[in-house]
Amino acid sequence: MNLTVRTVSVLLGSTLLAGAAFAADIRVEPGPDALVRAVELAQPGDRLILASGSYQGGLVLTRPIEIVGNGEAHVAGTGIGSVITIDAPDVVIEGLKLTGSGTSHETIDSGVQMTKKALRAIVRNNWLEDNLYGVDIHGARDALVENNTIIGGDDRLMNRRGNGVYVWNAPGATASGNTIRQGRDGIFVNTSQDNTFINNRFEDLRFAIHYMNADDSEVSGNISIGNHLGYAIMFSKRVTMRDNISLDDRDHGIMLNYANDAVIEGNAVVGGGEKCLFVYNANKNLIRGNRIEGCEIGIHFTGGSARNEISGNAFVGNRTQIKFVSTKDHVWSGNYWSDHAAYDVNGDGIADQAFRPNDAMDQVLWTQPSAKLLLGSPAVQLLRWAQSEFPALLPGGIVDDRPLMKPHELPETARNWKASLQ
Repeated sequence: MNLTVRTVSVLLGSTLLAGAAFAADIRVEPGPDALVRAVELAQPGDRLILASGSYQGGLVLTRPIEIVGNGEAHVAGTGIGSVITIDAPDVVIEGLKLTGSGTSHETIDSGVQMTKKALRAIVRNNWLEDNLYGVDIHGARDALVENNTIIGGDDRLMNRRGNGVYVWNAPGATASGNTIRQGRDGIFVNTSQDNTFINNRFEDLRFAIHYMNADDSEVSGNISIGNHLGYAIMFSKRVTMRDNISLDDRDHGIMLNYANDAVIEGNAVVGGGEKCLFVYNANKNLIRGNRIEGCEIGIHFTGGSARNEISGNAFVGNRTQIKFVSTKDHVWSGNYWSDHAAYDVNGDGIADQAFRPNDAMDQVLWTQPSAKLLLGSPAVQLLRWAQSEFPALLPGGIVDDRPLMKPHELPETARNWKASLQ
């Protein structure tokens, strides 16, 4: 280890009663085992400042230290285990390139792996590539993963890859401002709570954000582009999902599966996916102020979903606005429907007639897809005319009693993306 500068600072306060406590900035130059030896010699509170160059990984940090690079310090793993394992509180990993973890899902080989001892760990401004998992937060409370670029491997089937950020039983964990590409799921949360995921960008993944048994959390300001599924909230309670964007995600933009008491607000799902919003056995959720546009099905309600409040949303240009089968009417109030030929005599912004997005023929098509061959037939046209003239003939389903005349605008990011495809 090349020790060129040592800056000592005295920690003032009550620690002086027990004598002087010291923390040092230690500059480390590349060399055989240089970083390994620097970690072994470092004292609690020391900061290791890495010069440009390559360093050996496979490190286990058992004291609260910082390892800081300038963006050109490369810590390369050995291909076995994790590149850096944090096993102490208050560790900071910043400004490094981290590559070369092992390939074991059993041990969750990662660029950075946090154990339950890694309280308040910070992983910030790093480039993590060619690792099975990017960052594994495994039981560590109040961890922060911020402004990293995480690129997973593409050398195996998607479901056999690792996650960008994996959160397990880690209350208070936050992932903010990260760019995550390839791999399996961008952020996968399992059996955790009080987590925050904001302003991240996800591409070329299975799910952008995937919740399983994760309560009381926030998902805000994220962007999912071209993934199989954008945001999946499953078996979770009291999740707030606000101001996220799903662009051209293939299967679903947002999926609520056994998700209860959630707030789904101000999100935009845009692009030719199968279903913009899929709600399966999800109850007592507030779904408000979202823009749902350009999907085969705007929103699919099924599996006994009940007591959800759905208002102020814009359903724009979906081939089928709603897929929902019921024997009785369900009232959604104050949404915009692009296929509603409405009028507003008093100019209050609310259509003068209620709107039913579906009719009896829609339900026939959902259960018997081959019936599409009959859509242009006089019999089908007569049935639809009769339903419009005699509402009592309509089946149960969704009724919007106060449909809006105008939709709210797309967020600027979604507008720019949409314009780039035209």
